[in-house]
Parts: sequence; structure tokens; C-alpha cells
Amino acid sequence: MKANAAERKKFDKALDDILELFNDLEDDQPVVRFDEAIVEQIGKAKRKFGAREVDTKINTVVREMLSWLDLDEVEEEPAAEEQ
Repeated sequence: MKANAAERKKFDKALDDILELFNDLEDDQPVVRFDEAIVEQIGKAKRKFGAREVDTKINTVVREMLSWLDLDEVEEEPAAEEQ
């Protein structure tokens, strides 16, 4: 790819911006850490019944389980930007 000095400078700036964005990324923390055996079983269930069906079933079970807990007085954590 041929480029003059101005184009090269614009490319270098864009590349620096991309690298800065990449370096500022935060790791995605899972809400639930499943055991490896559970992850394998979920994978098998998704292959057999479909991802949407399995996700719906898991959400239904977790929603029901959480409904048993008194969580009304628990404050929500501030967003990552506010911390």
C-alpha cells in the first residue's frame, strides 16, 4: 500500500487511537461462574434443544430461585464508570 506523509500520519494516529481503545477495555466478568461439568451439560443441552430454549429454561429457574430471597433492601452497585 502506497501512502504519502500525510496519509501515513493519519494512519498512525488512527492506529494509536485503536490501540488506546483496546488497552482501555475492561475484562468482562461473568455473572455466574459455572463448574466445567455444568458448562459441558449446558452445551449438550443447547445442541439438543437449541440455545434459545435452554437459555429460557435457565432464566426461568434462576428467576424462580431468586424470588425466594428477600432482596428488596439490597442496594444496587454503581455502574463501572461511577466507581
